[in-house]
Amino acid sequence: MARHTAGRRKAPAARGRTIVVTKFHLGWFLNFVADEWNGTWGDGAKDFTGDFYVEMAKTLERACFDYILLEDKLMVSTAFGGTMQYDLKHGVNPKHDPVPLAVAMLMATTRIGVVPTMSTSFYPPFLLARLCSTIDHMARGRFGWNVVTSAEDRAAQNFGLDKLFEHDERYARAEEFLEVVTKLWDSWEPGAIVRDKATGTYADYTKVHTIDFEGKYFKSRGPLNTARSPQGWPTIAQAGASVPGRELASQYADTIVAPANGIEAMKAYRQDIRARMEGKGRNPDDCQVLYIVSPIVADTEEEAHAKRERWHNDPLYIEYQLAEISSITEVDFSRFDLDKPVPDGVTTNGERGALESFLSRGRDKTLRELVTGNGLGGAIQFTGTPDQVAERMVAVMNEVGGDGFLITSPVMRLSRRYVTEIADGLIPALQKLGATRTSYDHELLRENLHAF
Repeated sequence: MARHTAGRRKAPAARGRTIVVTKFHLGWFLNFVADEWNGTWGDGAKDFTGDFYVEMAKTLERACFDYILLEDKLMVSTAFGGTMQYDLKHGVNPKHDPVPLAVAMLMATTRIGVVPTMSTSFYPPFLLARLCSTIDHMARGRFGWNVVTSAEDRAAQNFGLDKLFEHDERYARAEEFLEVVTKLWDSWEPGAIVRDKATGTYADYTKVHTIDFEGKYFKSRGPLNTARSPQGWPTIAQAGASVPGRELASQYADTIVAPANGIEAMKAYRQDIRARMEGKGRNPDDCQVLYIVSPIVADTEEEAHAKRERWHNDPLYIEYQLAEISSITEVDFSRFDLDKPVPDGVTTNGERGALESFLSRGRDKTLRELVTGNGLGGAIQFTGTPDQVAERMVAVMNEVGGDGFLITSPVMRLSRRYVTEIADGLIPALQKLGATRTSYDHELLRENLHAF
């Protein structure tokens, strides 16, 4: 019996009704950019000290989130309108390296996992494997790696290339990259560190091995010169939307970032990933699919909907979202009429899954409706009081079958107010229903993901 089926329970709803609850996981999808510097609820900080995000990590740990995923890009985009103007104006891609921030967040917490993004297109495998192993030691087994291939020619040009590798070749390289780094992590057997004072032996050399890897794209002798980390491998996250992406995710991922494009699409995606995992000899319950959503809560349902309308109909919000989706997909959405549907035949060598997810929200909708209706948070809307949103999230998860949600801000910049509304408003409502954890079962991130 699957964990999620076994974990179902009945709980009283806010209006006295009884609902069936499937316990699910929670993560947070985060950009390391300035917080709400020009709004009412930010601190207006001029420096990227990371303090805001360290505070946020403590708050989300108190709310018992499984992990925080740190998104990243390696360029300033010119995709929207052929200029850096909008990317810089809205702070879409000016951001700092997420890995040092991950370390700061991990050092300030004891249970929550932190999963920064690193690209297989630009990191050397040995360097990435060593970095991940080191941080997992420092974090006592709570570190993860969000695997991306990068999807922008502007990023490639920052690393001496004229343009990015073709989409499917990027994933072929990523598959080989993961083969190298996992072999490097496994080059130290469990128990290789003996610290035998009698013989003066720190590590048993018979339990440390070269990997002697030579593939099409990469070559590495090994072994890793960093001892095996608490998790063995860091927890691996991946956003596998295209067929090559799904193949990669089903082979290696412990958790997957997925779009919330309607219940049937969410269910079909999860079933597809689980079938691919079974085909590779993996237990499907060993990978948690978390759907990106942007709940909006307030004291009353009317206030929540008014807040949503105010945010999503702000002209700056529309411009920001178009600049962001252009950056992600490498498609210049400034070319299209806001009040007409996006023309057929739009393709990309960038993030194909993100493009398809965005356009699939309504082929007959205008571009303005695509943006103001859903933004980048998916087709599933969670707007209302904390109790209403919690019940809706439980109902959706019951229909989908698992495994959880990855929350991201519905507005241009993250504010302390939004974090508080979720952590101190929505999460207690979910916990009251028995839908999310109230404490951590284990010390290691991967084990917490496997707890139910």
